[in-house]
Parts: sequence; C-alpha cells; structure tokens
Amino acid sequence: MITGDAAYIKKINRSLILEKIVEKGMISRADISKATALTRATVSAQVADLLDEDLIIETQLVHTSVGRKPIMLSLNANAGYALGIDVDYGQISFTISDLLGKPVSEKTIECTKLDYDSILQILIEQINFFDNVFNDNRYGIIGVVIAIHGLVSNDEKIHFVPRFLWRSVDLKADLEKASKLNIQIENNANMSAFAERVFHHHETNSLLCATIYSGIGLGMIVDNHFFRGNDGFAGEIGHMIVVPHGRPCPCGNEGCWEQYASESVFLENIKAEKGLSSFTYDDLQKFMEAGDQDISERLEQFIYYLSIGLNNMINMYNPDTIVLDGEILRLYPETIKQIEEHLISSINHYRQLSVSTFGKKAVQMGACALAIKRFLGVSMINLNFKNL
Repeated sequence: MITGDAAYIKKINRSLILEKIVEKGMISRADISKATALTRATVSAQVADLLDEDLIIETQLVHTSVGRKPIMLSLNANAGYALGIDVDYGQISFTISDLLGKPVSEKTIECTKLDYDSILQILIEQINFFDNVFNDNRYGIIGVVIAIHGLVSNDEKIHFVPRFLWRSVDLKADLEKASKLNIQIENNANMSAFAERVFHHHETNSLLCATIYSGIGLGMIVDNHFFRGNDGFAGEIGHMIVVPHGRPCPCGNEGCWEQYASESVFLENIKAEKGLSSFTYDDLQKFMEAGDQDISERLEQFIYYLSIGLNNMINMYNPDTIVLDGEILRLYPETIKQIEEHLISSINHYRQLSVSTFGKKAVQMGACALAIKRFLGVSMINLNFKNL
C-alpha cells in the first residue's frame, strides 16, 4: 500500500491516469479504474480536474446496442505545443508538435558561424518567434528541449561539443534569461533513443540507439530511464577503440570506432581516395544502384567494423532492443542481415536489431516527446507513430 501525504498520492494517481489515457488513445472511466486499480471515485475526481484544466476531452462513441452510450476520454492534443530543437553541425532544426507528438511545424536554419554567441542568438530569436506564434491555446509552448551533439552533464550544462569546439557553456541559463519558456538541454543520441522508445518500441524498457551520422553516439534507456553515467557523459561509444594504433581521432586516441563506422568518415574517405570534390549520400546511392564493385567492398568493410562495435555493446549491456540510426543503413538493404552474420558469438543476447525509420528527425521528435512527458508528469508515454 502506498503511504504518504494526500498531495503526493494525488500526484501519483494523476500520473497513472494520464499515462493510461495517452497509451490507449481513448478509454472510459471504468476501464481506467480497471487498468490502474484505482477506485471509480478516485478516477472520477481526477478526471474532473483534468477536464477543468483542458488536458483531456470527452467523446461520446456511436453506440447501437441497448444501454448508455460510453463516454470516452482522450488527451487534448490541441491544449499546447512542444518545441524540439536539434543543434547540429551547420544547421539547426526546429519541430513544433502537439501534445500527442504530431508535428505541426518544422523549420531548418543553415548556420555558417559555429561560435557560441552566434548560435545562441539564433536560438533566442527562434524560440521567442515560436513562443509568439504558437500561443493560440491554453498552454502555448509547454517546454523546449534542445539536443546537443556533445557532452551534456547531469545539471544540463554543456561540457564539450567537438565539432563546435564549445567548452563549459551554460546554454540553458543563457536561454532562460532571454525567454520565459522552460528550457531543457539533452544529448542528441538520448533523444534519438527516446523517440524510438516512445513512438515505436512500446514493449521494451531496455533500448540502445546508436547514431552513426557525423560521429557515433549511444542513447541508452534502461528500466525506462536514461542511463547517463556518473557525470552524464555516458554513451560516447564512438571513442571505444576497435583498432589498436589505428586511425588518429580528434579525441586524442587512435583507432576509435567512429573512425571506421561513422557515415561522415566513410563518405569523406571515398571522396579523398577517389579525388572527388564532394561525395554525398545521393552519390553513394547511384554507385550502389550501378553495382559498383569498389563501393560494395567498402560497404562490406563498413558493416564489418560497425558489427565489431555492436558486438561489444551487446556484451556490455545485454539490451532487449537495438536501433541503428544512419542514412547509409537505410540505403543499404542488406544491412541487418550482414550485421547479424557477424554477430556469431554465443555470448551475444538481444531480442531485436533494427534500422531507424525516423532518419535525422528522430532527434527533434524525441525532444518534443520528452517535453510532453515532463509537462504531463508521467513516468513514460507511448505515442502512436501512425498518427504522425
């Protein structure tokens, strides 16, 4: 039996009820009572409060049989908005979603300047712009989550962003001085992992998501919580050494995983070795469709090194679900089959290995979902990707 003061118990009950309403999409008061083991009186009182707050709405279903028509409860998706931001190298991407995670507005700004003050000014201008535009409902923007491609400490301060060369900056404090909105700073790989858990993999509470675009980052969800490490810097799996005395890495080590299995390095190496001015994903796809033997061999080597790192991840964390997020993996249909052929150790144990279908939007979608989760005060949310 849960003990504690009345306000604390009420908060827990509210969270249970909201979580169930979001999970089911539509549910009656009676079914909430059954699913949560709360009394009907408790459910009715909480529902009355949530209706007064415009967080949920009632819908009367068409009912042809004899008896009262059931009154169904749903989250009021239009009561507020979430703002998710991905601060990546060369561009900043913004997504506004409703309270069910459905995008209602998207925007990308190219950045030629990477210094902190320039990026800060863009963020201030855009956050205040969205705050002024999306205020046509009760709550307006309920939270802003900003994903950073670097080390973010447990107190949300940015320790280091390798490609920006930012060190020890407090973006959260600087933005909250210039905006009245609630700001949260997160690591980009964590946001990708959260998007996968919230929108796709409802059945798991142990998920790893490796992002392999410009480097390799690892988002880890264990028992439905982020695994952050002592300072918040866990997940820098790209700097695991897979080739002793191998290629030099900007981190200072040699032979780091991301020097062999990140997409940016893969494309850059082809460009350099073929003497090309550029080599993009589109160029790669054309070579693949033409059956180019050299590219096929390079892809096999890329998959081989990717598998080495995955083998280590699996043995370290014994995850239920592993998601790989990268554009080459979506272009190359043999990805999962070839990786699994390399994972031959009898020690490897996992249930599911898949390639993300989100693409780079995973970061903003995860950021929006985290803002919604915090606003609703629930322990976890399951949103429907089919409605996006």
